[in-house]
Amino acid sequence: MSLFQRLKTDCRQDWQSYVDHEFVRGMGDRSLPQTAFKDYLVQDYLFLIQFARAYALAIYKGRTLAEMRGALEGLKAILDVEMDLHIRLCDRWGLSAEQLEATPEKGETVAYTRFVLDAGNAGDLLDLYVALAPCMIGYGEIGAALANKATKDNPYSEWINEYASADYQDLTKATIENLDTLASEMMTEARYPRLKTLFGAATRLEADFWQMGMNAVK
Repeated sequence: MSLFQRLKTDCRQDWQSYVDHEFVRGMGDRSLPQTAFKDYLVQDYLFLIQFARAYALAIYKGRTLAEMRGALEGLKAILDVEMDLHIRLCDRWGLSAEQLEATPEKGETVAYTRFVLDAGNAGDLLDLYVALAPCMIGYGEIGAALANKATKDNPYSEWINEYASADYQDLTKATIENLDTLASEMMTEARYPRLKTLFGAATRLEADFWQMGMNAVK
């Protein structure tokens, strides 16, 4: 069993609350209010700015050129792919990249991103990647699941297709493999409970992020 599968199994309730959240189901069946998606998308843009910093930290924490290059690929995926998707979608509402960046971060955005950065600053590369895993791997799982259900006229199809794409699925697979490589060198059984705590907390913060979008329409 990979480290990710072990963490996912041991945090199965948190994981299910995240990947099967009302927000996620709403994207799949088209019932999600666009107000909720817009609020999420704007905050997720700000979220990605901080996650880019987390991957920059992973470059700094890298012990080898291979680890540094691996972190660089994650950084490029955020800066050159995910953020461009957000800009394209938000442009339909008349929101520019400059307006997005000037939007204040909500509490959920601050809580999640600073948690990840703190995990990386206080720990090593394995701590950082475990804290990043629910986002990087979870979005791939969600995208693939929704792609099997979404109709062509789904207003969220562009978002779904981005995370269901072969490129993102490859990134997800590489993230899982990277966790296993790091664990083979850096993890002991005595350390595992700490990693599970990090993973569980990050997964709950992901679910809180979805809920933030739902709360925008209440």
